Amino acid sequence: MDVELSHIDVNGVRLHVAEAGPKHGRLVILLHGFPEYWEAWQRYFEPLAAAGYRVLAPDQRGYNLSDKPSNVAAYDLNSLARDVLGLADHFERRRFAIVGHDWGAAVGWWIATCHAERLEQFVALSAPHPSVWREAMQSHPEQRRKSQYVRFFQLPRLPEALLRLRRFKALADAVRQRARPDTVTAAALDRYRAAWRAPGALTGMLNWYRALWRKDLPASAKLRIRPPVLLIWGERDAFAVRALAEASLLLCESSQAVYLGDATHWVQHDEPERCIEALLDFLGRSTGQSPSD
Repeated sequence: MDVELSHIDVNGVRLHVAEAGPKHGRLVILLHGFPEYWEAWQRYFEPLAAAGYRVLAPDQRGYNLSDKPSNVAAYDLNSLARDVLGLADHFERRRFAIVGHDWGAAVGWWIATCHAERLEQFVALSAPHPSVWREAMQSHPEQRRKSQYVRFFQLPRLPEALLRLRRFKALADAVRQRARPDTVTAAALDRYRAAWRAPGALTGMLNWYRALWRKDLPASAKLRIRPPVLLIWGERDAFAVRALAEASLLLCESSQAVYLGDATHWVQHDEPERCIEALLDFLGRSTGQSPSD
């Protein structure tokens, strides 16, 4: 299907954005995580557009063809959320839905926390609420072990240097940690490497981690998430324990979960059909609206 590519100026940065679906359909914004970019959602455009949704998938700041501010403060969750709100404003949409994976889901959780009035629905894939995640990194022994890389990423310059080695082998290996590694083609890895090679990209991508580590996050016990939430979680996630998913759901006034036993952290790639079925069902039933309303 036809996917339109453009650059849109929002919140002081220029974002590269992929668009598809009917112009007046309900807006669904797809947010990728680390270390991907907008093509992470390539298989999702057609079914969402066919269901009547207007779909946007930006390269988030720091990634691929979007702007890459060099300072850590530019990647504070508040700025990342304003990027997404700015995209919705650009298309004159007051309310919209978010489907986010990994860091994209972290931004979705933050918008659900701080800008609930803008969010119709939220689908989180393989990511807990940021407050839950950081608390677990400090207090949950297994999660602390799984998140050792986050502490390493706090170092200046060294992580960038090591990630560049052997044609970004560490990043490529991370992307290949799927239920079926053979689904990551050589051509897809070449496109990933081109995105990682962009000037300033590695620092921009890592600054998401650095900014979260420095942020004064609210205690999860004080939070209440009002928009309806669907959480899709791969049981073979190498980066997060299931307890984080369960703790995040406890924050929500309205939530449902889908746990996929054979899926990894890359659940949207491992089980695309089941993920698409679940999110279309959720988007269609949670508001009682049709996609074109």
